[in-house]
Amino acid sequence: MLRQKTWSFPGATYRTDHTGMKILTHISRFLLGFIFLVFGLNGFLHFIPMPPPSGVAGQFLGSMFVTKYLLFIFAIQLIGGVLLLINRYVPLALTILGPIIVNILLFHSLMNPEGLGLALFVTILWAAVFASVRSAFAGIFEARVETKTGPEHRHSRVVSPA
Repeated sequence: MLRQKTWSFPGATYRTDHTGMKILTHISRFLLGFIFLVFGLNGFLHFIPMPPPSGVAGQFLGSMFVTKYLLFIFAIQLIGGVLLLINRYVPLALTILGPIIVNILLFHSLMNPEGLGLALFVTILWAAVFASVRSAFAGIFEARVETKTGPEHRHSRVVSPA
């Protein structure tokens, strides 16, 4: 009679939850960086043809275009996207891109609902990356912070030998 041998590894524990979250974080960071890199570059190079929106959304974007405000927004998107793609200063990139994402969400929910799907997708990506680096933002979410009244330096007096 053949005896079937079973393999068991009692000491081996595989933590697939951390591995899965790490993969999700990397993919989210890459996609978020890529989206902002592409749309930031598109603001300068215009390689994605987009017709101007009509109505209030068109007036809003028109005023931002005339005042050159959009150039600043595109530059910030480009910087944030590059920082996310090279995986350097990720909390700074999230801090820079957070207000831009809020404005994108408000623009599409209030004036131009056609792009709301991509705006929600970008928000979810941002939240996934934020969750991975939330320890960098720990000080922001403290209700009370002890302040120091001043530097505690010892004032020494220099006496000249004369």
